Amino acid sequence: MVPALRKLLPPLVALVIILALWEGLTRALHIKAFELPPPSAIFLAALKKPGPFFQAMGNTAKGALLGFSASAVFGILAAVILASSRTLERALSPYTVFLQTVPIVAIAPLLVLWFGPGIRAITVSAFIVSVFPVIANTLAGLRSVEPALRDLFRLYGASRSATLLRLSLPSALPSIVTGLRVASGLSVIGTIVGEAFLTIAGWVALRHFQQRHNATLDTPPSEPSPDSWADPQPPPPYAGPMPSRQASTLQDR
Repeated sequence: MVPALRKLLPPLVALVIILALWEGLTRALHIKAFELPPPSAIFLAALKKPGPFFQAMGNTAKGALLGFSASAVFGILAAVILASSRTLERALSPYTVFLQTVPIVAIAPLLVLWFGPGIRAITVSAFIVSVFPVIANTLAGLRSVEPALRDLFRLYGASRSATLLRLSLPSALPSIVTGLRVASGLSVIGTIVGEAFLTIAGWVALRHFQQRHNATLDTPPSEPSPDSWADPQPPPPYAGPMPSRQASTLQDR
C-alpha cells in the first residue's frame, strides 16, 4: 500500500498545485469566465447540470478512443507492411509524413462533407493526428531487430510469419508502446480540435455548398435588361370584341 501511495502522491500533489495556480491566476487577473473559467466554476457547473457536462465528456472520450483504436490498428499493420519491403517503404513513407503535416483546419470542411457533422468526422480527425507516431515508432522498432537473430531464424528455416510473430514484433514492442503512448495524447488533441473546427468550419462549408446546389436547381428568371427599361415597347392593339356600350356610342357618332 505504501509503495502505491508513493507513486500516486507526486501526480496528485502536482495536480493540486496546477489547479490552485489556475484558480488564483484567473481571479487575480480578472479573466472572464467564457475565456478561461476557473476550476471552481467548472465544478459548480458540472454539479448544477451534470447531464450536458457528462454527455459532452462522453462524446469527447468516445471520439478519442475510436480515433486512437483506429490509429493503433492501422499504424501497426501499415508499419508491418512497410517493413516487409524497402521499395514499398520508399514509395509510401512520404504519404505517412503527409498525414502528419496536414492541418486539421485545412481539411475540416472536407471531413464534414465526406463523413457528415458528427462522431465519424471527429474520429477521422483524431485518427489523422495520431496515426503517424504509431507508424514511425513501430517501423523503427521492426528495423532495429538484431541481424544475428534474423540470420538465426533464417538458418532454422522459420517462415516470414513466424519470424514476424516470434522475433520482430516482440523486439519492437518497446517502440510500439512508445508510439501508442504518444498517439493516446494526440488523439485527445485531435478530438478536441475536431469538435471545435469541424463544428464551425464544417457547418459553414456545408451550408455554402447546399446553397450553391439549391441555386443551380432553382435558377430565378432573368430580369429584363436596362435597355428595355429605357425604351419600353407599346402594348399590342386590342383585337377582341368591343364592349356593347362603347360600340353604340361610336355608331351614334
